[in-house]
Amino acid sequence: MQEIQNYQMLIDGQWCDASDGAVFDSFNPATGETWSCVPQASAEDVDRAVRAADRAGRVGPWAQMTPTQRGQCLRRLGDLLADNSERLGEIECRDTGKMFKETRWQAKYIAEFFHFYAGCADKVSGETLPIDKPDLFVFTDREPLGVIAAIVPWNSQLFLSAVKIGPALAAGNTMVMKASEHASAAMLEFGKLIAKAGIPDGVVNIVTGYGEPCGKALTTHPLVARISFTGGPQSAQHIIRNSAENFAEVSLELGGKSPFIVFEDANLESAVNASIAGIFGASGQSCVAGSRLYLHHDIADEFLQRMVSIAKNIRIGDPMAEETEMGPLCTRGQLDLVKSEVAHAVEQGATILCGGKEPDGLDGLYFEPTIVDCPRQDLKIVDTELFGPVLSVVRFGDEAEAIELANDTKHGLAAGIFTQNSARSLRVAKAVRAGIVWVNTYRVISPIAEFGGTKTSGYGRESGFQAIYDYTRPKTVWMNMSDAPMANPFQMR
Repeated sequence: MQEIQNYQMLIDGQWCDASDGAVFDSFNPATGETWSCVPQASAEDVDRAVRAADRAGRVGPWAQMTPTQRGQCLRRLGDLLADNSERLGEIECRDTGKMFKETRWQAKYIAEFFHFYAGCADKVSGETLPIDKPDLFVFTDREPLGVIAAIVPWNSQLFLSAVKIGPALAAGNTMVMKASEHASAAMLEFGKLIAKAGIPDGVVNIVTGYGEPCGKALTTHPLVARISFTGGPQSAQHIIRNSAENFAEVSLELGGKSPFIVFEDANLESAVNASIAGIFGASGQSCVAGSRLYLHHDIADEFLQRMVSIAKNIRIGDPMAEETEMGPLCTRGQLDLVKSEVAHAVEQGATILCGGKEPDGLDGLYFEPTIVDCPRQDLKIVDTELFGPVLSVVRFGDEAEAIELANDTKHGLAAGIFTQNSARSLRVAKAVRAGIVWVNTYRVISPIAEFGGTKTSGYGRESGFQAIYDYTRPKTVWMNMSDAPMANPFQMR
């Protein structure tokens, strides 16, 4: 038995337990063993965190800092993240089951997002307006919204925190972050870098707990000005309702069931490798996973033969081991959903080309890389987000049918297109209803590029320079340049 790691929340620069002492356990999905204990925040704890953020934004040192000084804090935070990537990657691997070589690399690369926003902090500006009235000088300024409530899921919480913290702090806001109840440790470890970066107490607060009462107390709090949420559509519906209590602005980055379209002229080696990475990378636990594979009839058999050959040889096991290529799922609920939906697909007429079961000889929440050949688009598995290593395959005949199938979904986050016909790639990219489209590549990110979805995949955008403006509100200032007194308001001319 390993020693249990006890964590605390970060509120107003202090590490603390829940006010009522409530806790919950977190287990290692690779072994099934409990490894850490996390505070279960009460509504009172959330209120303390929000009020601390509000004070820090109004009267604390943060409110007096120039944009350039805020940028310097973000740069130091990025440097610290890169320097601690090994430790953070190890903690995230243990808490979520994600591959250590992925979490370690991701933590290091995420530093670039903080560096990007550090450079953006003093580039936000208003404008002067060519007003239609004489003797008046009119300009706009952009000011921070106030307290930002940011809620992130477990699967990429350091990355998703960076795309919220970076623009929010660059714009001068303060924050209360809610870590996922499924795996909070990496977020809390990251919180230890906040003060070291020179960010004043109360600017970034981290609470842990469940949707009720922690999430509800945060998203209904009267001092919260904006809610930035990444997660599932059902939770998002609660958040939208909660925001009616405080009229907070809301942005949502939700789930997906992304189409991955391969035309007959595609480079098959590249497309197969991209599809493998798109669905089996991170054990399929990615909101942009390319989980709907659409293959042109002419190349479908060869494509699947190549893909099945690779999938059958993916090394499953300990996510800390360098030789492992795919780790476990994070939660028991995910594993149960994957098993039931795969079984249901078979009942509806689908064929399992590989995988379809838990691997032998492994403890923990493992599931084999699975490819499901679907005879029809209307199988439930085709449009159900599983958040696991399961690929649904459907064949198509021409470009129009591929577009129709790709858009036949309630989701709209991402899409992949593989073709060597540049004109067709542009046509299809324009026609597919998704917030992100990759052509002849997949799952590529950059701090420079925005991302977000449409339909039930949410609204609003994260990353990129424009994201900073989403964390500000414009203020219009009118200045009278004339020395003459204002006219008598009751003598209209």
